Order: sequence, then structure tokens, then C-alpha cells
Amino acid sequence: MKKHIRMVLAAVCAFALVGAFALAGCSSPEKKSEPQQTPEPVKTEQHEAVELQLFAANSLSKAMDAVQQLYAKDHSWVTFKDTQYLSSGELNEQLAGGAYADVLISASKGKMDEAVEKGYVDQATRFDMFKNDLVMVVGENAELAGKELTLDDIASGAYTVGIGDDSVPAGNYANQALSTVGCYVDATGKTGKDITGAGGSYDGTPLAGKVNLQSSVGNVCKQVQSGAVDVAFVYSSDVYRFGGVKVVGTVPADTHKNIVYPAAVCKDSKQAEAASDFLDWATTDPQAIKTWQEWGFELVS
Repeated sequence: MKKHIRMVLAAVCAFALVGAFALAGCSSPEKKSEPQQTPEPVKTEQHEAVELQLFAANSLSKAMDAVQQLYAKDHSWVTFKDTQYLSSGELNEQLAGGAYADVLISASKGKMDEAVEKGYVDQATRFDMFKNDLVMVVGENAELAGKELTLDDIASGAYTVGIGDDSVPAGNYANQALSTVGCYVDATGKTGKDITGAGGSYDGTPLAGKVNLQSSVGNVCKQVQSGAVDVAFVYSSDVYRFGGVKVVGTVPADTHKNIVYPAAVCKDSKQAEAASDFLDWATTDPQAIKTWQEWGFELVS
């Protein structure tokens, strides 16, 4: 009997041991927790605040304002001081008087040549930024609005004409064109597309006493809008800018010098690199290019 009890106890112990080993085999060893990795901080490029002062031709005002706003959206560290929009001659006069600018954009190759010669801009940064067309316009409600005019029609002397004065490049180009049809004579007596278009006269031509000179293209447009003159010479981009006028003819490109807008970084600029970056962006960014086109400007490729 005792022997039987010992055998039963031994069997129970054996089963208990087997169960213990089985449980031990089923349980997985506890994993050691790995230390948390601290993510590295994202590095952001730091920029110092930059303020740019631009001097730009009058005709660029609305287009340039829109482009500057676009630029500031993605370049929050850049602000633009009150951009000066004047005739190209007046811009040079401002620089001659000691005015500060980082960028000069002229509507005249000749005026930019002068800026280079006088040391206002860095010649190495100069490039042709835009090209434009010279057109004849009348008031949108004028009797002539339904007609098409040619340069020869103007040369007949049948109409009063609005033109920019010597400080306005659009006026210089207009005078070059008029000289090819016998309506403008250079101060030296020369005629043709290669004259400066400044300092001459309409005396002795069919336009004698019929030309209304204005100090800006904006004023030229106002003259034709009000009916003070029958027809005026402006850039095609001015039609987008001012409105109230209608194009009745395009001046043949072979009657005047090529209309280009040169740009350059000013020699005394304290933000030359930032100024150059802006000009590069303004001539390559798709949205900027689209904006220029919406205002009638075509970039020089």
C-alpha cells in the first residue's frame, strides 16, 4: 500500500515537472525596450531681412507692383521700398542727384548707356529685360476708333498728335519713326531711324504746330482720352496699363530703333546679391513671366 502511494506521488511530481517545462517553453523572453531616438531638428535656412529700392520706367508700374507681390510671397525676408516709377530720363536725373537705388530698369537703351557712362550702374550686371512695340492710339470713344491708321496718315498733317517729350523714350522712338516720313528733323539736321529722337523739331513739316508734348506716357494717354489730341504714340503695354484708348495702328519696327528695356544692378547697391537674385527670378519664374505678359510685356529671350 505504501509502495502504491509512493508511485502515485512520483507520477504526480513527474506530470508537474513536465507542465512546468511546457509553460516555460511557451513563454517568450521579455524584450528589452530600446532607447527612444530623439529626432534631429529640421534645419531651416536663415535669411537676413532685405529691403530693395527699385528705379523703374513709368510703363512698368502696374506690372512691377504685381511681380513684387509675387516675389514677397516666397521670399518673406525681402521687402520693397516705395519703387520709383519715372521716365527713364528722370530716373537718371534722380541718380545724378544722389538718390539711392539697388536696381535700375530703363525703357531706353540710350538712357542705360548714359547710366553706365556716369557710373550709376554696374555694367557687368546689365542685360536687356523686355521688348515692346510702338503703337498709335485714339480715345476708345473717339470717331477715329473705328479706323486703321498708318504712319503715312499721321505724316499727312491731318491729325493733332500726342507724343512724349525728350525725357520719354516712347517719344524718342516716335520721333525716330516720324523722321522717316519727313515729320521730324534732328537738331543736327539728320533724319532716319538711327537718330536719337531728342532735341529735334517738327518745324517746316506737316506736323508743325500740331504736336502736343507731354512729360510722361500717362499724360500722353490722358491727352488722347480727353480728345485734346486726335492720336498719340505709346507703347503697346501702355494700352493695358491705362485703358481708355484703342490701338488704331502699329508703327513699323523698321522705322525706329529696337525698343528694349535694359536692367542693371546699381553700382552703389548695398544689396547687390539680393538685387541680382530678384532680377533673375523675375525673368525665369513661370508665374512672373505670365504676369509680365498679362500687362503686355515680352521678355527678351
